[in-house]
Amino acid sequence: MILHYKCPSCGSDMSFDSESGELACESCGRQDKIESYPEDLIITTFSEDEAKEYHCENCGAVLVTAAETTATKCSFCGAGVVIADRLSGHLAPAKVIPFTISKEEATKAFQKWCRKGLLTPKGFMNADRIKSITGMYVPFWLFDLNSKVQVNAVCTKVRTYTSGEYIYTETKYYDAFRDINLDYVKIPVDASEKMNDGLMDKLEPYPYDQLKNFKTPYLAGYIAEKYNYTDEELLPRAKEKISGYIDSYIRSTLSGYHSVNYKDKRIDTKNVNSYYVLLPVWMVSYDYNHSEHTFAMNGQTGKVVGKPPISTGKVTMWFGGIAAGTFFALKCASYMLGGGFW
Repeated sequence: MILHYKCPSCGSDMSFDSESGELACESCGRQDKIESYPEDLIITTFSEDEAKEYHCENCGAVLVTAAETTATKCSFCGAGVVIADRLSGHLAPAKVIPFTISKEEATKAFQKWCRKGLLTPKGFMNADRIKSITGMYVPFWLFDLNSKVQVNAVCTKVRTYTSGEYIYTETKYYDAFRDINLDYVKIPVDASEKMNDGLMDKLEPYPYDQLKNFKTPYLAGYIAEKYNYTDEELLPRAKEKISGYIDSYIRSTLSGYHSVNYKDKRIDTKNVNSYYVLLPVWMVSYDYNHSEHTFAMNGQTGKVVGKPPISTGKVTMWFGGIAAGTFFALKCASYMLGGGFW
């Protein structure tokens, strides 16, 4: 089932506007609140197989989508469509964080980010080779996890003191036991097979206070995908993401000792709740030196992540400057210690 959102005034395509948070007409500028958009103006067509093929209601073109696509744009007329049957039942997201950064704002923010690269080539810093900027709703699972932790450890405190002509070192040993209950909420794990996990992790954090109940109009004008992995399949990754925080918390409860030797550490982490959500990402394709570089931008905060090219010349100058500065400082220190004066 394909949904097209048509303008009640002029019949043109409607899409979600990141500034107003409403559906906006691309032609006449009309805006309607998502909750009040008239359902009789949602034009519906049907696709017989999940694949893959459908007719654009706006221009009649035959379009093909991947099975995981839930929202896209017609390649011929640009109309935004939402494939509703791929967003129903167990495939329906519980929440969505809408875009608040427009494509124009995303472009300017990315260009500004490119200019800040201290070690990137000058040609890259010009930021004039952007091939495409695509707004995508990426599927995530948010996990609420509970960890029950029990730790047995032998800790030491060391004291050194002088008595008469002798220096003594005193070591005291302590048996330590910790019984800890930890809750971690809204741990995000991207559920798209296509997305680079490292890029998606670095986009965090998202403002989860901006989560809204999912409604299909939020997707109009953007690309969106359904999840490839279930929450059960991604639970190990969620546990892995909090493992460092658990270890850090355990260490904080055993501070004040000179050494800590764990005899037994038991961590039992369980999934309390998991929510299927869509989070906004601007994907940037940048062409530099006949090579395509991919960057991602948080569609709410504007945070940019990715690996820019590095200028070998700038790196050489950078480390050469550090080496020269160090050599100069050592020469100065040697001169002063030798009794010289400026």
